[in-house]
Amino acid sequence: MTPPASAATPPSPLAIEPGSPAAWRIAIRPKTLWIATIPVLVATCLAWSLDGAFSAWIAAVALAAAVLMQVISNLQNDVGYTQRGAETGARIGLPRATAQGWLAPSAVRRAIVVAIVAAQVIALPLMLRGGWPIVLTSVSSTVAAWAYMGGPRPIAYTPFGEFTVFVFFGLVAVVGAYYVQAGTVPAAAWLAAAAIGLHAAAVLLVNNFRDRVHDLATGRRTLAAVVPAPLLLGLYTLLLVAPFALTLTIAAQVSGRWFLLPLLALPRAIGLARALPVAPAGAAQNALLFRTVMLEVAFGLLLSLGALLHRAT
Repeated sequence: MTPPASAATPPSPLAIEPGSPAAWRIAIRPKTLWIATIPVLVATCLAWSLDGAFSAWIAAVALAAAVLMQVISNLQNDVGYTQRGAETGARIGLPRATAQGWLAPSAVRRAIVVAIVAAQVIALPLMLRGGWPIVLTSVSSTVAAWAYMGGPRPIAYTPFGEFTVFVFFGLVAVVGAYYVQAGTVPAAAWLAAAAIGLHAAAVLLVNNFRDRVHDLATGRRTLAAVVPAPLLLGLYTLLLVAPFALTLTIAAQVSGRWFLLPLLALPRAIGLARALPVAPAGAAQNALLFRTVMLEVAFGLLLSLGALLHRAT
């Protein structure tokens, strides 16, 4: 349920063979998978740092399940837009494989089913270990990934996309991955989950800001389409900067100076907040999208490193 994370010029349609691995890469959008990877990394490092809990196999299974959730969302995004006729030549973002004829919608729908089944099978050991909280996490995440662009009222057609990303790629992802490691979730883990979720929501916000004119023309009423631009730009700034305030709270709560490491990425956030209002439409906004993803990556890696150093020193 996250936007494409690349500012690179997409391949020419003539360079993509229908049904090829290249076509599937366009539908799966591997560069977006950071949005699913970072929460698990942060949760795993925090669980070891704060509770001394770490299991490599649990981390690997949680990561695989999280990535599959992202894949489900991306595939549903691709085929859902095409089936609803929402993909037009006026859109600035990267192409969708089904809209270009590189993948048949029926093939993508089958892949979604396979990914859903695989995600539940992979997550089964975690559900057996964590009980009903992890069962609820797995099932609700799968439903949300599909419902972002599936069903009679897709989340992507409402103003609630950013909130959904905050919940499932922040709170649910981090707290769930922490819980299966430690069996408990301290306040610091909730704060970290909120921080990661805010940056993930910022990624979707800048994506929808870029597409707001196109979305209005195709019936999508995203947050960016219904909120005035000045308020939207203020919200983008808040989503970028608020996670750094949360790291200050974490550092104070656990008395750990290493949790201040994410502040090194604060200049990036400020730069993005200043750049979006003046960025021309098109490639420049795609570049800001990619930079917003990289901000979340940098923030998450620094937070993870801070957690490891807190435990080691």
